Amino acid sequence: MNKHSASPCHLGPKSLRLAAAAFCTLGVALANTASAQDAPVPVTQQSQQAVSKPTTGQSMDTVETTYGTPIEAVPAVGEPPITRWRYADFTVYFEHDKVIHSVVHRS
Repeated sequence: MNKHSASPCHLGPKSLRLAAAAFCTLGVALANTASAQDAPVPVTQQSQQAVSKPTTGQSMDTVETTYGTPIEAVPAVGEPPITRWRYADFTVYFEHDKVIHSVVHRS
């Protein structure tokens, strides 16, 4: 073959640079994924686990029986109706009469 023939294995300098950039990007992405698995749990998530609070799906009656009368009961708003009960350490959000979320207060 002469130097002007197209070879199926020949890559020009621009193609080599693009391929190298693609491999470097892939390597960085994989390295970031691996290091994210070893990341420590933020303090806010640790505090969410440390306080006993209602779980999703519990009824208002179960929450009140377990945790007592709330400090504040904010009436339902919107459709579906969302009610909020505030306790000393956490706030509970209900849709109709079922818990949809519980949030621990920041210290």
